Amino acid sequence: MSRVWKNIPLWQKILGALVLGLITGIVFAESAQVLKPLGTLFINLIKMLIVPLVFVTLVTGIIAMEDLKKMRRVGIKTFLIYIVTTAIAITIGLIVGIVLEPGAGVTLDAAKNMTVTQAPALIDTLLNIITKNPFSSFANGDILQIIFFAIILGVSINLSGDKGEPAKKFFNSIAEAMYKMTEIVMGFAPFGVFALMAWVSASYGMDVLLSLGKVIFAVYLASVIHLLFTIGGAISIFAKLNPIRFFKGIVAAQTVAFTTTSSSGTLPITTQNCVKNLGVSKPVASFVLPLGATINMDGTALYQGVCAMFVAQAFGIQLGMQEYMMIILTATLASIGTAGVPGAGLIMLTLVLTSVGLPIEGVAIIAGIDRILDMARTTVNVTGDAMTSVLIARSENELDEEIYNGNKEHEEEFVEMQTVKA
Repeated sequence: MSRVWKNIPLWQKILGALVLGLITGIVFAESAQVLKPLGTLFINLIKMLIVPLVFVTLVTGIIAMEDLKKMRRVGIKTFLIYIVTTAIAITIGLIVGIVLEPGAGVTLDAAKNMTVTQAPALIDTLLNIITKNPFSSFANGDILQIIFFAIILGVSINLSGDKGEPAKKFFNSIAEAMYKMTEIVMGFAPFGVFALMAWVSASYGMDVLLSLGKVIFAVYLASVIHLLFTIGGAISIFAKLNPIRFFKGIVAAQTVAFTTTSSSGTLPITTQNCVKNLGVSKPVASFVLPLGATINMDGTALYQGVCAMFVAQAFGIQLGMQEYMMIILTATLASIGTAGVPGAGLIMLTLVLTSVGLPIEGVAIIAGIDRILDMARTTVNVTGDAMTSVLIARSENELDEEIYNGNKEHEEEFVEMQTVKA
């Protein structure tokens, strides 16, 4: 029996666990909520990996690019792709919201007596990128600060020449240990996904889904459109690769993202999928993916577009082209400061609503179904990160097309950290 289980691909185990968890939650209803501690245990295991994995993989990704010109080139391309796809995503969200009118006929009276957490000012987010104390940042899990510190440290090690070689060996060794730890933790993924899905379906039931079904449908429709046309189209047109192979290679990460609702928490399996299934070189994956888990929020952006229209329609407020452009701009910039953790998008939604004068009380109603919406937007976020790593690797001749097309399995020599030639 154990041999049969071992031979089943991880993505099939996780996908099967998701379906089984959904059925369990519906059938056993409230009784299925006793499974939540098992899901919480899995999430805690993933959280344990986030800070050291982001830091170490980003440092090793940078020190592997000894040519600073190459690092700058890759960084600029990565940032531009993230910004453009985020802007496209928010536009799709607005269009879907305008066409479907999810807020038509919805009353927001229940929101009047509820309080909503204000989003932090964008300037504060940008200023806080520079940490006053790296150790405090590690302890608090401030991902943006950790990323900034990792970039500075990686560049400094490269500038140290021969004296920096021991540091390179140290971080490469730690990175390999973190990848192995990731494999161990992901072995528990099917059980964690099953428990989380059972809890979600048991907690929400059909009543909530039906009462706000239109906004849920709108977010999921916008997500599918973005996945198929924006991401799938980019893989096909710019990378000239089969998008079906891409989605098949990233399905395990998508499933984990769907159930954990954490871009940062899914980073270990996203990295593993990109390197082993899609043929992305480890230096590129180590540089692009940690950044994406923090600043690339396509799913969050399209969710904000749909929800902004939902709130406007529910309160009977008409928006013009100027307001639409402001939403696109604000949501794109806000995505940079959206932490890749569950529920962060809900907080940033208040910033988008405030920018065009929409009442933030509407967020209180959306909060009731935010977990369901978060599952869709996190899946899109993670898929966008993977797409960017493929595009960058392709443009830098660091994508193994044989692995991508499934003609050969990844070899240990391929994924070992090597110095990238310019």
